[in-house]
Amino acid sequence: MSRHDLGQNFLIDRSTIDRISHLVDATDGPIIEIGPGDGALTRPLSRSGRALTAIELDPRRADALRRSTPRHVQVVTGDFLHYRLPAHPHVLVGNVPFHVTTALLRRMLAAPAWQDAVLLVQWEVARRRAGVGGATLMTASWWPWYDFRLDRRVPARAFRPIPSVDGGLLTIARRPAPLVQDRAGYQRFAAQVFTGAGGGLARILDRTRRFAPGEAKVWMRGEGLPPSALPRDLDAQQWARLWRRAGGR
Repeated sequence: MSRHDLGQNFLIDRSTIDRISHLVDATDGPIIEIGPGDGALTRPLSRSGRALTAIELDPRRADALRRSTPRHVQVVTGDFLHYRLPAHPHVLVGNVPFHVTTALLRRMLAAPAWQDAVLLVQWEVARRRAGVGGATLMTASWWPWYDFRLDRRVPARAFRPIPSVDGGLLTIARRPAPLVQDRAGYQRFAAQVFTGAGGGLARILDRTRRFAPGEAKVWMRGEGLPPSALPRDLDAQQWARLWRRAGGR
């Protein structure tokens, strides 16, 4: 089975490989690479001398990579979605198969120990996760705990086979101190706001029954938000302040 059959495109662009290596160099701790393929990222990352675990789904590619990497690189044959992440701080990096990006992010964001991630994902996914052009429920749900940043666009020609869409380089850093303490309560609130019916954020908030009449509009004015604002228009700090205004911890 080819790597493309497994849903991933090889990264061949040297400038993108160098950029990923540079971003990982700015982090600390052991590295876990998601889907190394033939090692386009594995080999440059291994030059740091840091412990590196590469998790590869294709047994043949895993065997070949195992034979061609130094001793401090451990190649594991398996699916990252089922891999048990370590309990100590570590860094996640990878050229993520586009079709499993959402499932992978959901698993990652709920994992407790990793500190930084450098991920090459589909361009629109990278933009949405970073809140460019408006946040999504997934981003809003996790913003109090993570800082999502869009680093750059990666053209489709940087991959082989060439995909139908561009990629995007996304970095995620765990916040030293979360903006919110009650994760379960906050995430239920964010989902309630994002899925709430109404002609705008103020009406949605009124229907949560957490605000006195007119209180949501006053809060929005204080935040500099227009009357037409929607949940997607809030940034991480505003979500945290809104949660506190709604009575959350």
